[in-house]
Amino acid sequence: MSRALHSDEELVELDAEAVRTWCARALDALGREREEIDAINVYPVADGDTGTNLYLTAEAAHQAVEAVFAASVPDTAETVRAMAHGALLGARGNSGTILAQLLRGMAAVLAEGRDGDHLARALAEAATAARRAVAHPVEGTVLTVAAAAADGCAGGGTLAEVAARAHEAAGNALAATPGQLDVLGRAGVVDAGGRGLVAVLGALLETVGGRAPERAEPPRGGVPLLGDLRAVPAAPEGPCEGEAGPAYEVIYLLEAEDAAVELLRARLDALGDSLVVVGGDGLWNVHVHVDDAGAAVEAGVEAGRPHRIRVTHFASDAAAGARAAAGRGERAPRAVVAVVPGEGLAGLCAEAGATTVRSRPGEPPAADELVEAIRRAHAREVVLLPNDTDLRRTAAAAAERARAEGIRVALIPTRAAVQGIAALAVHEPDRRFDEDVVAMTAAAGATRYAELAVAERQSFTSAGVCQAGDVLGLIEGDVAVIGKDLTETARTVLDRMLSAGGELVTLVVADGTPPGLAPDLERHVRRGYLAVDTTTYHAGAGAPPLLIGVE
Repeated sequence: MSRALHSDEELVELDAEAVRTWCARALDALGREREEIDAINVYPVADGDTGTNLYLTAEAAHQAVEAVFAASVPDTAETVRAMAHGALLGARGNSGTILAQLLRGMAAVLAEGRDGDHLARALAEAATAARRAVAHPVEGTVLTVAAAAADGCAGGGTLAEVAARAHEAAGNALAATPGQLDVLGRAGVVDAGGRGLVAVLGALLETVGGRAPERAEPPRGGVPLLGDLRAVPAAPEGPCEGEAGPAYEVIYLLEAEDAAVELLRARLDALGDSLVVVGGDGLWNVHVHVDDAGAAVEAGVEAGRPHRIRVTHFASDAAAGARAAAGRGERAPRAVVAVVPGEGLAGLCAEAGATTVRSRPGEPPAADELVEAIRRAHAREVVLLPNDTDLRRTAAAAAERARAEGIRVALIPTRAAVQGIAALAVHEPDRRFDEDVVAMTAAAGATRYAELAVAERQSFTSAGVCQAGDVLGLIEGDVAVIGKDLTETARTVLDRMLSAGGELVTLVVADGTPPGLAPDLERHVRRGYLAVDTTTYHAGAGAPPLLIGVE
């Protein structure tokens, strides 16, 4: 669990638990404000996703921190580096990429010291690093807010004093952004990215100061400040500065040397705008808006090895909601959208009538991908099956965006693919929507799930210490069995699950799993559990070695 401070407790040092708590609180704060930040996103492109991008970037940072705590007892340096690295890997959009660089700049200093003076230096380094990462810095943006936060706490002090001064200065700078950037002034809003940074600094103040920051009153003129969500106007309907520009957003991770990245910056700067390149030590996150997406990707190939490439066509993305509302022909009454690992499961779910989204190892789908799948389903009512505990927030964000487009979406919080299969099996589109959702939810909830995986390194688990190469049997997400042999471990996991009863066992095997595993487990069930049926599916490539469901 993350550390919780008493209301009057102040921290003297920013230890690993405090960084963990800050990460969790920042994620919660951005989650609360995500929708409102999206609504005021008019610069550099009025595409209404700054809040979502910041949230997903913070979520990636939070997950990376939780991963190091699950594997060991980290120190502050390891924790802040994990936070920054997670944000780098998961950065989304222009705002998320800048947030990742801000965290990276802070991590470099906080790895050396944990007191208020180091925090002040960390905020100064963060602001400098972020400005350096942007090809053409613009005042009135998150860069201005970050610089103000750093200036506000110059000179250091206690952790609480530094955090309070940084938060106050950032809030004042945020309130001034409409006067610095014309597009914000015309829309009557503050900078969306800057508002997200103020939320992150507010979470830091709450962590080190033991109190939540006060919510500011909106200034005269109606421009929304810090957390005044009631005063947030919708993005302007007419054209405004920042809406016109290149047609595509291109983002990718890049493995490359520093010298190659400098040449890449120059080439991408000539191709488009909104260029942000963050990272270092051989790994970079590249963000740019261009008309020629292929050329932007080719530039990355020449510089090094790009992967996790995402290309968004602004016009298509903006028009997708309207297309979904108007439809091309009559919409289907109802559809199911399911996230699945492996090509085989995708085919199975597609045959059952579901629109599928592939989840690849280490690369879960983003909210944008889920929203696009909901649109692609072309139905008035959609049931969304995330099939992964870690996707619950992303799926919730996607569902909210789809609802804003007039699509009725029900999110069933399935935690594993076998629960999604169980829900899909009882889906009946002719039933009333609520009845169908209840039946699918009940089927998913009645399905216990397990997964077999191979440990990549030595680590501490709920079942003891495992070594690299050990077979891990996870039941309901927790390691319950550590073994050396895949088949023996699978039998043990099955026995534990069936000890609580069951009528149907579902086995989902991936490519590369020994061909005799599923038949062996089927025989094991037949011999020991006469009243239990077994069914087997092939997940194909990209799935865990074995998934088990017990209904």
